[in-house]
Amino acid sequence: MKICITGGTGFIGEWFTERLLREGAEVTALDLHPPSPGSRVTRFVQGDVRDPDALRRAFAGQDAVLALAAAHHDFGIDEATYFGVNEHASRLTCEALDACGIRRACWFSSVAVYGDCPAPRDEQSTPRPNNFYGASKLAGEAVWREWAALGGGRSALVIRPTICFGPRNLANMYSLIRQIHRRRFVVAGDGVNRKSLAYVENLVDATMHLWARHGEGFDVFNFVEKPDLKSREIAQAVADALGRRSAGVRLPMWLVLLAARPFDLVIALTGWNLPVSSMRVRKLFQMETLFEAEKLAAAGFRSRVSIREGIRRMAEWYLAEGKDRAVTWRQPPAEVRRFPST
Repeated sequence: MKICITGGTGFIGEWFTERLLREGAEVTALDLHPPSPGSRVTRFVQGDVRDPDALRRAFAGQDAVLALAAAHHDFGIDEATYFGVNEHASRLTCEALDACGIRRACWFSSVAVYGDCPAPRDEQSTPRPNNFYGASKLAGEAVWREWAALGGGRSALVIRPTICFGPRNLANMYSLIRQIHRRRFVVAGDGVNRKSLAYVENLVDATMHLWARHGEGFDVFNFVEKPDLKSREIAQAVADALGRRSAGVRLPMWLVLLAARPFDLVIALTGWNLPVSSMRVRKLFQMETLFEAEKLAAAGFRSRVSIREGIRRMAEWYLAEGKDRAVTWRQPPAEVRRFPST
């Protein structure tokens, strides 16, 4: 089996690459960024998913495509780039699949498509995205639905994961672990809001489980871990994994929001992506992000790693090799990047 992964050198892409290689597949990674040192990817094509030539070079001779490349950060990306990478590039990807005779694909969407949709949020809910990211992902899903509807053996599996974490991830959970480790974390309010999470090894397992069983046509699945944890439970799980008695001091929500105002001002004036802001505080300690995964369970999948165990594994990685990592954001540029073929 030969599989191309777009966004293949990113965090989730690397986990899929390792899994597929263990199972004897050959993996081509298409990405703007070269593989990390030690990567065993079979073949690397440097390219932009908005570049049709790069897509065709990467897809040549492949049996299936796992499309992970996305514009997904909630900071520093404009509307046109979200839709360019998440919707227009999906259309180009489908065209390249047809040009290369490939009929089997899996595309990663996001639970962000639900937006303001009332709970419970499952695959039967009507999405109501409330930001450019969610709207562009929903538009991308429509492209894949149209492609699969053309028939002829076309198979499109769409996965909607929630926030994903695990060893080697440098995003939200990494920031939480680092702040607690450095004793710079504050629990705002009572922290009883619940958060849906996804541990990366389970996400890979679930995708492979579903993809192996998916036939022709289009289908979509949420991926979230169960049971959901409260924000204070997540913080305490990190503290436990780090050997701390508590995640940090608990302060009233109003006081933490007041203290965050200077950071908001700096962000507004400079455009810097600071780790502290009123929005980050509200997201972590006020907003609930709950999604359902009964359809996944009905398909016979059960996560083998609990959320708390996943947090422990990531904390161990952080202590062993991650705490001194420089955090870099893999954001797609506004303009399409083209690289010479090699």
